[in-house]
Formats: sequence, structure tokens, C-alpha cells
Amino acid sequence: MEEVVVTGMGCVTPLGNNPDELWTNLLAEKSGVSKIERFNTDAYDVRFAGEIKAFDPSSYFSVRDAKRYSRNIQYVVHSAMKALENAGLAPDSVDPTRAGVILASGMGGMDVYYETSVTLANRGPSRVSPFFIPMVISNMGSGEVSIRLGWMGPSFTPVSACASSNHSIISAVDQIRLGRADVMIAGGSEEAVCPIGIAGFASMRAISTRNEDPEKASRPFDKDRDGFVLAEGAGVLVLESLSHAQKRGATILARIAGVGMSADAHHVSAPREDGKGVKIAIEMALKDARISSQDIRYVNTHGTSTPLGDVAECGAIYKAFDGKVEHLKVNSTKSMTGHMLGAASVVEGIVTIQSLKNQKVHGTKNVFEKDSRILLDVCDKGAINHSFKYAMSNSFGFGGHNSVVVFAKD
Repeated sequence: MEEVVVTGMGCVTPLGNNPDELWTNLLAEKSGVSKIERFNTDAYDVRFAGEIKAFDPSSYFSVRDAKRYSRNIQYVVHSAMKALENAGLAPDSVDPTRAGVILASGMGGMDVYYETSVTLANRGPSRVSPFFIPMVISNMGSGEVSIRLGWMGPSFTPVSACASSNHSIISAVDQIRLGRADVMIAGGSEEAVCPIGIAGFASMRAISTRNEDPEKASRPFDKDRDGFVLAEGAGVLVLESLSHAQKRGATILARIAGVGMSADAHHVSAPREDGKGVKIAIEMALKDARISSQDIRYVNTHGTSTPLGDVAECGAIYKAFDGKVEHLKVNSTKSMTGHMLGAASVVEGIVTIQSLKNQKVHGTKNVFEKDSRILLDVCDKGAINHSFKYAMSNSFGFGGHNSVVVFAKD
């Protein structure tokens, strides 16, 4: 069975539009969360988010393409091209039938759904754009990237809420391991920072309402956390079989050591309080990697800042490690980026790879008083140097979808 390695990374996030900028800002504990500028929020219960504010599509796309791409597609196409550039991989240098694209999205072009619905209501059906359907369907990120590259291998789109892009990575790993592809682009994108997205999550009481101090709203593991902070963005990894990467002399950024998936089989939005489903996914990933829990010294948690989720996840980690967690460091990238939904897990995978590469773990922001039920070191005193070979990235989605990826230092 082929070993799978990471050779390229690209991203668009509230904290930077490339992996190095993102990493630098995380180490400095900057926040990408602020008052929403894209639309008037005066009538909304929640008026802040992790909004992309430094991305100009005209710098990357023609006027024609910018008009027919939703922000969701713009973010992921840009990230994919930058990931290929980072990998030093020319699209026409590979067998197009042995190269594929699996890019996820939890909700697709949600902003375009909203804007088109307003147009339909106010101006009638004749004013609906012929590009509406291609702009909103979740699979079009994968479609557009494969069209641009001319790659004809496996191409599809996992949709599993906040676990989506981890599932895209796992699916891409499977294609390479099964011998169906030599190169895969994997990742995901999300654009839900729009009127209906903010209103919808607020009505569920899923997101924080700390309008008075947005930068302190996302507070994973803190005893006073009151929900996650909605964010947007995209991330992409270039995955290759080890033999393909070695043959072309590629720089290997990390190895995919193991993957795990499970279902809570419990509730449409709430996690199991006992964390059983998460524990199963962690144990599956460890078994796939052929390592023990004691080999994992860092976990980039799902860490959303929800009252139930943080306790359930940390409890599951504690149980999966048989309570032997003295060596373990955990953190939450979402404390600074907010929650990018279907893009979150791949961006956090990029952060995990940066952590392995630099042998550092970034801090968790806004832990003013740690929840006493959380028995893990959540790195609430800032970034630390940390020696480790294996790291784990967790992501879980509404509906009880659990996904875990173990990365290894090359």
C-alpha cells in the first residue's frame, strides 16, 4: 500500500492568505474576528465574524471568472493554485488520468443563495442569473479546479458539515492508497458569513453573542464560552504517493500517518456527552497509523468554543489516551480564526503541519479561566516549543460526523 505525503499547501483565512502568514499571526495570537463589514448588521443579534477582508478576486481572476464564481469557489480555486505552486508541481507534468481533485464544502455558495433569493423576490424570475446554479452547488470547487488543471482522475465533494474537509483528505488518501491516483488535491472552502448564515446560526443559539468584544468571543475551553464564531475561508493540500513525490524530487512537508472516521448516531447538532464517537475515530486513526496514543504529543482540537462540544471532545481525548496525558499539548486554532465550517479542518491540518515543521504549538487565545472539567494542557499561556513526531487534527460536524487525521514529521 502506497504511503501518502503532503507536498503543497495553500489557504485563504481571516488570519492570512497563505500558510506562512497564517502561522505567523497564530504565533503572535492575533485575532481574525471583528465586526462584520460586508453588510449592515444593526438588526442582527450577532454582528461579528471571522471575515475575509484582504482578498481581492481581481488580483487572481479575470473579470469574467470573478463574476461567475461565488466567494466559496474563488477562495478554494485560489488556494488550490497556490498549493500546486508551493508543491512545485506543474499540472501538465502528471498523468491526468492519475490525478484527482476532492474539495469539500459544508454549505456551498450560501451568499449567492441569499442574494439570488432577494433578487427573485424583488425583481422576478427573469433576473435570476444563468450562473446561479453553478455558483451555489457544493461540488463546483472540485469541478472548477479539475477543469483548470485538465485532471481526469477521481473528483467529487464530501459534504459533512464541519468535518467536510477532513473527509476530503481521508478520501484523497484512500484514492492514492488504493492505487487509483498518484496525486490528489484535497481540502475545502466555506462562505457562510452572509445575512442568512449569521441569522440562521444565531437562531440556533450556536454562535457567540459577545458583540461588545468580538476578539474575545471565541474562547475554547474557557468556563464562560457561549458558542462558536462563524468564519469563512479555504484550504488545500497537495497529496502524493511517496514514490511519485520522490521520483520528482519534491519537498515533503509531512506524511499522512493515519485516518479515522465515525458517527455519533446521537443528535442533529449536539455531540454525545460521553464522547464515544470521537473516541472511536481517534482509536481508528491510531490503529491505521500503527502507533499508540503515547506517540501523539499534540492534538489540534476541533475546539469550537461551544459549551457541550469542548468538554465532550477533551473527555474523549482523555479516555482514548487512558488518562496518560502528561506529555500531551492541545490547542484550538478557532480561538483566533473563528470556525470556518467546511474549511476548518483542512486549515487546521495546515496549522498542524506547520507545528510539526517548526516544532512549536501555538497558544489558545481567550482562556481566561479553564473549564475545570477539561483535564488537558490547552496551551493557554501562549506558543511553546515542543518536540514531537506525530500530531492529530480533529474535526466533527453537525449530524455526528467525526473525522481524525494523524500527521507525521517527515
